[in-house]
Amino acid sequence: MNLAHLPEKEIEKFGEHVSVIFQDRQWTNIEMRNASKRLAGALKKLGVEKGDRVIIQMPNCPEVLQSFLAVYMLGAVVVPINFMVGEAETAFIYKDTGARVIISSSDFLAKITACRSQAPSIEHVILIDSGELPAGTLSYSGLLAESSEDISAEDVTDDDLAALIYTAGTTGQPKGVMHTHAGLYANAKMQQDTINLPSGMTSITVLPLCHSYGIASMNFSMYLGGGTTVVLNSFDIDILFSSIEKYRAEIIGAVPTMYVFMLLHPDPEKYDLSSMRYWISGSAPLTRETWERFRQTFGAEIIEGWGLTEAGANNSVNPLDGKKKIGSIGMPMKGTVMKVVNETGNEMPANQEGEIIISGPMLMKGYWNRPEETGKVLKNGWLYTGDVGYRDEDGYFFITERKKDLIIKAGENIAPREVEEAIYTHPKVSEAAVVGMPDDVYGEEIKAFVVLLPGKSATQEEIIQHCQAKIKRFKSPKQVVFLQALPKSLVGKILRKELRKM
Repeated sequence: MNLAHLPEKEIEKFGEHVSVIFQDRQWTNIEMRNASKRLAGALKKLGVEKGDRVIIQMPNCPEVLQSFLAVYMLGAVVVPINFMVGEAETAFIYKDTGARVIISSSDFLAKITACRSQAPSIEHVILIDSGELPAGTLSYSGLLAESSEDISAEDVTDDDLAALIYTAGTTGQPKGVMHTHAGLYANAKMQQDTINLPSGMTSITVLPLCHSYGIASMNFSMYLGGGTTVVLNSFDIDILFSSIEKYRAEIIGAVPTMYVFMLLHPDPEKYDLSSMRYWISGSAPLTRETWERFRQTFGAEIIEGWGLTEAGANNSVNPLDGKKKIGSIGMPMKGTVMKVVNETGNEMPANQEGEIIISGPMLMKGYWNRPEETGKVLKNGWLYTGDVGYRDEDGYFFITERKKDLIIKAGENIAPREVEEAIYTHPKVSEAAVVGMPDDVYGEEIKAFVVLLPGKSATQEEIIQHCQAKIKRFKSPKQVVFLQALPKSLVGKILRKELRKM
């Protein structure tokens, strides 16, 4: 089924209602659908055909949602790029996709122009800005005004691509993850079958829509139907909290770093957040310390989940209204199979570590133009995630570390998270990350990077002694470096490769 049919089915079921709020402007589901149809017609006139790649590169706004649906409607392929991605990575994606059209904003025109010079396939740049536009670009609103809504969604097969989502490049050159209409639809259905949310909820969207999680949430929202999403184009805690209060929002997806910053707010009681039912966390590990402090401060339990770009972004979650296990990524979504295996592929018993592998209809088709890379992770219908963890006796999964991030000291595997959890219990620490560093005696030693709470100070010896009191001396850091902020990807994952360079 073409994903563009989802909004049509939603309208049939719920009728016209406000579906998007952005900067106090309200859009109904019919207005959004009609804008998408007009854009699809305009793109078709520009020569976009089934299978063509279309780059969407802008911050959160209604035009992102409209653009996704328009591209789906044509049977073309969405290529989302976060506007904060650097020039080198952006230019690589332009060239790698062979895209013909970019939809963006004039705020990023300098980057687009520089990167476009390396991608001769690009023919058109459409800008969402109002007013006079630079020469050689097209007006988004102008195209819509000249187009009609008389267009139908292309027929697609289960194997036809819907999106080409590039990995964040935390470990090297980004790879294009190929997702089909059927796979993304399956992921949306799995989410609803698992968490069974009621229709008509009001959600806050602050994570990037031009990202795998944004796409999964977008499809899920349309699948569930009847709801309203308040779209924020930046992460500002006061704007976030005031939006929750004003629109009586009930659910949000965020990353651990965002929850850390929420806890730093000097006066959280200033806002009425009582409407909130579900605070979801993903993308990176959530520490026990953050979970406990959030419950004490806001009276709510953060619900941790997990997913991979290669598997549709949302793959496991703790029960929304049931027992949550701190530090667990929860249980597999319905229709998803997960297990822990050893080096030879044999399944491990409960509470024993191994690599987590995953299977289901939401898996990627493969990496764009990279059959060898695809073969390394997709084996006999299973995606080998590279995440090391275990399953407990109740079926909850825990991730202890990425395989490539394990520190091997004197032949013993040390999970950075174990050390980080110890550091986080220090009352002056805001964030921490641990990596291995070369050592002549042990092969690798432990180096910690620490961000302190505002106005606090600490010494290396203080942090090391604190760890030694919590965990084995052998697993405690040898060095501690204090930073103003940890390097992170655009969705909050700590970039350990950048820390290793330090």
